Amino acid sequence: MKGSFKLAKIAGIGIFIHWTFSLLILFIIFINYKAQHNINQIIWSVVFILAVFVTIILHELGHALAAKNFNIATKDITLLPIGGIARLEKIPEEPFEELIVASAGPLVNITLAFITGIFITFPQTTEQMMNELSKGVNADNFFLNFFLINFWLAFFNLIPAFPMDGGRILRALLSFKLQRHVATRISARIGQFLAMLFIIFGFFISPFLIFIGVFVIIGAQVEADYTESKFMLKGFKIKDVVMKNYQTIDLNETIKTAVGLLLDSQNKNFLILENGIPVGTLNRDQIIKGLSTAGEKELIHHVMDRNLTYLDSDSLLENVFELLELNKSRLMLVMENNELAGTLDIENLMEFILIHEVKIDATHVKN
Repeated sequence: MKGSFKLAKIAGIGIFIHWTFSLLILFIIFINYKAQHNINQIIWSVVFILAVFVTIILHELGHALAAKNFNIATKDITLLPIGGIARLEKIPEEPFEELIVASAGPLVNITLAFITGIFITFPQTTEQMMNELSKGVNADNFFLNFFLINFWLAFFNLIPAFPMDGGRILRALLSFKLQRHVATRISARIGQFLAMLFIIFGFFISPFLIFIGVFVIIGAQVEADYTESKFMLKGFKIKDVVMKNYQTIDLNETIKTAVGLLLDSQNKNFLILENGIPVGTLNRDQIIKGLSTAGEKELIHHVMDRNLTYLDSDSLLENVFELLELNKSRLMLVMENNELAGTLDIENLMEFILIHEVKIDATHVKN
């Protein structure tokens, strides 16, 4: 992720922190100083935030190490002000595997809460608890707050709604009996119903619930759409959707030529050739960036993407869908018998899905 800095490498997984995390630390310092002008309070608050994010790293490592048992690698873990993101190479689709991987993160928080709970003395009444928490984080209540935050993280992540772990756990359980895309749709609808309740209660309790509700509604729909699209591709191969008519540009041409082709057609991705051999690709964003920074006389080979991605024409579309999703702006080369058969990009694939979906709907109407 852009703007991220590497902190460490654990079990072969890079741990990164986004620069915006520093804004959270500054915000905590500002709020505490404004409220109490207490340096000691500020220090404990910052230490607590750092402890929470160590917990989040452990949570994401729980997912990553569980996935590793099923030969699914984790690209990296990135810390953001709103939490952590573990980028798995793929989401496990076998119900048992997804259940284990999704459960591993909250299990880490439950374990940390349990261990912490052994060594702390809990207030005897709710009033005493609220009084203790109202003091802010200090040396006396640090571990009480740490226990509560881990309990909260476990509870929050187990809410049966995408993109939280609870949504994936629910889908995994439903997938033992239902097809994955059906299980995803049901899980998404349940999550969105809960999200609507969050939004309603948010108007009376806390605006934070409104934020969570909107987050869940969007996340659930994205997950449902992704799974439905992937299901639509079952049984099809790359050769069924390959673009045999594609636009090429010579390596030694200028941005001016690319701009002309961009304006004169619907093409947004171009294959760059040198003596008839593919050497790179060029997309609309790269053209605009090159035009704005160097002008229309800039040579193509200075702005093109030299990293070519090759796909086998006999590969199943459902197996490369995630790769295309991760490289939405990239043109990929399709090979057949060691020869270039055509190209493929995410836009062409989504059009194929749309047409296939319309055909299915039309068939249902006729029947």
